[in-house]
Amino acid sequence: MTLAWYGHIAFKSKLERYGIIAIILISWAVALLEYCFQVPANRIGSEAMGGPFTLWHLKVIQEVVSLVVFTLFMVIFMHEGLKWNHFVGFACLVLAVYFIFKK
Repeated sequence: MTLAWYGHIAFKSKLERYGIIAIILISWAVALLEYCFQVPANRIGSEAMGGPFTLWHLKVIQEVVSLVVFTLFMVIFMHEGLKWNHFVGFACLVLAVYFIFKK
């Protein structure tokens, strides 16, 4: 969802000639493509469908993956550096994963 939500900002110079409606439609198309992968992955991974993960596990995995992708996006496309508070936040995410997966 990172590309769908923030791509129009990162690629502003390439998309300036399009209006807001076109940008929204492009973002929806990107989001639909991402959902085509995410929904089956959740179904395959869900305990309710025979997979190994609870819904809590799936949500935490989704958030961690999303924030890792967002971090890469910010560093590569937006040229934003990482600061100490970002690393503290990442440490909190690691703790969240630990506690959610703890039996």
